[in-house]
Amino acid sequence: MNSPVITADPNESIQQISQKMKASKAGSVVITENDRPIGIVTDGDIVTKVVSNDSKPSSVRAIEVMSKPLYTIESEKEIIVAARAMRKHGIKRLGVSYKNGIVGIISISDILAITPELFDIISEKAMIMTSQASKEPTFLAGYCDSCNQWSDRLLEIDGRFICGECTTGSPEEELQNATEGT
Repeated sequence: MNSPVITADPNESIQQISQKMKASKAGSVVITENDRPIGIVTDGDIVTKVVSNDSKPSSVRAIEVMSKPLYTIESEKEIIVAARAMRKHGIKRLGVSYKNGIVGIISISDILAITPELFDIISEKAMIMTSQASKEPTFLAGYCDSCNQWSDRLLEIDGRFICGECTTGSPEEELQNATEGT
């Protein structure tokens, strides 16, 4: 999320809002009244509601173009819940709340920034689950902890990597013994 939240008064002009956005390198400003959020002005609002109408930014007030309400999500919710809320409401930004206050803004670009890591985690988990489900031995390449020789078929047994030559049975039998605890 982006924090701290940039705020503005409902009567501030779009020119003032734009200057705040530029200074803070933010794509949105939360509009507050009596320290409570009542809406949000986004860069998209400025383009679609001010620029496209050829309106003068200094003569348009935030309250005239803000999107309302400001949808929020609790800070401890998972990222997938935020993505679903954005899709449900057709928005690109959500306020992040903590103890009844807005502490940040999460955007679609924030979610997209972590998506590659999420795919990596999901792929790794799927591989682990597939490997466990198939019960086939998973061999590694490296030096045997017993004989110090290179092997392409090491098995992890009791925290040590052992080659087929150093095991009492076949690697498959050793894997079976290791998983059964015998």
